[in-house]
Amino acid sequence: ITGAAQMDGAILVVSGADGPMPQTKEHILLAKQVGVPAIVVFLNKADQVDDDELLELVELEIQETLTTYEYPGEEIPIITGSALLALESLTENSIDNCDKWVQKIYDLMKTVDEYIPLPKRDTEKPFLMAIENVVSITGRGTVATGRVERGMIEVGQTVELVGLKNTKETIITGLEMFQKTLEKSVAGDNVGILLRGIQKEEIQRGMVLAKPSSILPHQHFKAQVYI
Repeated sequence: ITGAAQMDGAILVVSGADGPMPQTKEHILLAKQVGVPAIVVFLNKADQVDDDELLELVELEIQETLTTYEYPGEEIPIITGSALLALESLTENSIDNCDKWVQKIYDLMKTVDEYIPLPKRDTEKPFLMAIENVVSITGRGTVATGRVERGMIEVGQTVELVGLKNTKETIITGLEMFQKTLEKSVAGDNVGILLRGIQKEEIQRGMVLAKPSSILPHQHFKAQVYI
């Protein structure tokens, strides 16, 4: 749920041989409840279906299911392919000489780029990041990972560690995203932040990193809960 709540869009994978399963509906419902705004469908295992009409019936069923959960079922793109055959056909030269199954994967990613809009990132407000995980790197220090909710941050800036324990200031000594070192990070990035002088025991999931004096911890709040 934590991961889904951060997504700008999703790829819904459905077996063309089996059609929508109970877990398919659960995934669509979850996406709707946590606010995933857009979905692209990949109709997998098309190689196992000999009759194109059967695939068309599965597509219709998927569209109806999406519409039931208040997604625009008839507008959502559906790409038909076979992930297994694409993987088996993949070679170093597949971009230039790809077979139809590999091309379907490229079509899927092109559709994701075209159909799922890039959201407007909230970079003007003070920096805020909810901590999802904490790791300790020998010789470097403690790293907090999470998604930047708003604002931007740069190496060398001071932030506050807020929530669950006493508020504490620290300095950012490093930023990393997908194994690449960064000088700054902005809203929407999933980033690891190296913190100066913070022990792993002092920080945990549920706390936040924020611009100093920009937020205060609270003991009570209102929430909408799905059970």
